[in-house]
Parts: sequence; structure tokens; C-alpha cells
Amino acid sequence: MNNRMEYLKNLLKKLLGIRNRSINRKEGVFRAIVFTIGYILSPLTWWNDVFVNIPVAYVISTIISFLLGEEYFKIMFPFAYFLTNILGLYLMHIGVTGVRRGTSMKNLLYHLAIALGYTILIYILALYGIISPFL
Repeated sequence: MNNRMEYLKNLLKKLLGIRNRSINRKEGVFRAIVFTIGYILSPLTWWNDVFVNIPVAYVISTIISFLLGEEYFKIMFPFAYFLTNILGLYLMHIGVTGVRRGTSMKNLLYHLAIALGYTILIYILALYGIISPFL
């Protein structure tokens, strides 16, 4: 019975692509912190826009408009807001998958594509009413 359970467990790991890679406590704490920061910035929370993303986007766009000119504020505010959401999803992804030393540009672009894919998925779910407000 125990061999059968071990066989099923290993088969499931192979099918899901799970590797037997244990993480030490320090890396686990780091990944948990990165994931939590990402969750706070991500569009998956209902309160993050009012308390986190809009103020951060406002500060970023104000600084850029101060440096480059006031006309850049209207362009940078929605762009900075979008970037905070993408950054949140990216940090959540890094928190789950981890970061390897010597990360290449190809790997970084891969992770950014994953975060963009999450954003597009959330947009489509909201567009078709699968995700909707409480009220």
C-alpha cells in the first residue's frame, strides 16, 4: 500500500512538473515576503487601489512630471498605476517560483510575460462578468 501511494505521488509530481527541490528557511522567508509584497500591489485585492497603487502611481507620476514637465503627469499616472499592478503580479510569481542566481534577460522576459498573461486573464474575466463587484 505504501509503495502504491509513493508511486502515485511521484507520478503526480512528474505530470505536474514538480521537482524535488527543497528550499531552506531563509529562502522560504524571502519568498514569502516577496509574495506578500506582490499580493499587496497586485490587482487581486479589493483594497489595494485606494490605499497602495493609486498613491504610489501618484507619487511616481508627480516626480516624473516635476522632472520632465507637468504635461507628462496625465500620461504617467495611468502608466505608473498599470506598472504597480504588473509589478505585484510579477512579485507574486517570483515568490512562488523563486529567483535563481545568474538570472538571464530571457528568464526575466519570461517572468514578465507570465505577469502580463495574468493581467490579460484578469481583464478578460472582468470583461465577461466572471469577476464582478459585490454590489
